[in-house]
Amino acid sequence: MDKSEEKTMAWWQLSLIGVGCTIGTGYFLGSTIGIKLTGPSIVFSFLFAAIGTYIVFQLLAKMTAADPQKGSFCYYASQAYGKWAGFSCGWNYWVSNILIMGSQLTALSILSQFWFPHIPLWIFAAFYAVLAIIVVLAGTKKFDQVENILAVIKVAAIVMFIILAIAGLIGLVDGRSYNLSIPDTFDGYFTGGLTGLWSSLIYAFYAFGGIEVIGMMAMQLKKKEDATKAGSIMLLLLASIYVLSIGLAVTTVELHIFDHKESPFVTAMERYHLAFFPHVFNGAIIMAGFSTMAAALFGVTNLLLTLAEDGDAPKLFAKKVKFKELPLPAMGLGAAGLLASIITALLLPGRIYEYITTAAGILLLFNWLFIVISAMRILKQKMWSKIISVIGILFILIAVTGTWFDHTIRPGLYVSLGIMALIGVIAVVIQKKHKIN
Repeated sequence: MDKSEEKTMAWWQLSLIGVGCTIGTGYFLGSTIGIKLTGPSIVFSFLFAAIGTYIVFQLLAKMTAADPQKGSFCYYASQAYGKWAGFSCGWNYWVSNILIMGSQLTALSILSQFWFPHIPLWIFAAFYAVLAIIVVLAGTKKFDQVENILAVIKVAAIVMFIILAIAGLIGLVDGRSYNLSIPDTFDGYFTGGLTGLWSSLIYAFYAFGGIEVIGMMAMQLKKKEDATKAGSIMLLLLASIYVLSIGLAVTTVELHIFDHKESPFVTAMERYHLAFFPHVFNGAIIMAGFSTMAAALFGVTNLLLTLAEDGDAPKLFAKKVKFKELPLPAMGLGAAGLLASIITALLLPGRIYEYITTAAGILLLFNWLFIVISAMRILKQKMWSKIISVIGILFILIAVTGTWFDHTIRPGLYVSLGIMALIGVIAVVIQKKHKIN
């Protein structure tokens, strides 16, 4: 893309792209875990997450508008705190995306068991992993256009659910109406208590994952000052879609019916006896989820190449051994990440999705933490802006610490802390060598 073509995007286009890119299997399937943890109050989790996400995006958009950079938030971390911060941010982002790929891979496998319940999870995982590698190796020039179409499918699937759910409530579906089951007590809303709400926050934040990528795309805006407007509209649309759809799901179905192996929207629509809907919806999620996973594999491949070129990864991954303009050494490590997900699915088929998704969500929020603290040092903020930034940090810490309170997702916290500690130690060593040289 040449400079004449770079800044051609209107703010509303960025908003729509953001909505399509952000909605993924983390929402379609991960929200079920949140529902099981906290009940109808999951809608508050999404509202809380929307506010926290808004704060992070605004800060990233302001840094991008002031100093557009290819490396975006990792570049800003390096500028604010030194090489160790840029290294930590880059590798943490790579690992978080590997885990997100693993989470999506597992989600696709679970959703496929909707049709073939007796086929082991790891077989589906292996199939989708190999297919993703083939798609990326093909290097199809129309890949971006396909991504846009599948993004529309994701949004359309949710809108279809909202329309059908409302139609069922007013009696247009199945010949009779269903009443909303709105709790009228504290225990009715917060079935898992306040700790359940706390634990569910990570899944709400995870559903908003992707805003950091949109922050980098803000460089393509015709007017860079429109970045904050684009982000605001994007998050307003996302929050509205999320809260309305998840609210309809939890108030039309008894909570014990939800299953972590099935999308809450498929579960909610089963009561309306629409034979086509579960299959259409499930298929739409799988198609869209697969596109996101394939795009993530392409993304981590190029991210590793960039890290190697910047001296933050072994030079092997900077080698220009390319096929279809794809650096094969860097892609090989990404494929190894997919293989690790398959092995994990084979060894831990019961709770693998919860573990990987929790770890991915925590590492994602660690990236967001880098964005906030970098902005606090780089941007000239007034007192109120500094207070908002501190609130953003608190939101992130609250979401991360909530994973401690539920034993089914706690292992994900341990995994993420171990990964961050390892990256941190390596970053400190590299920083010391950098000073010596």
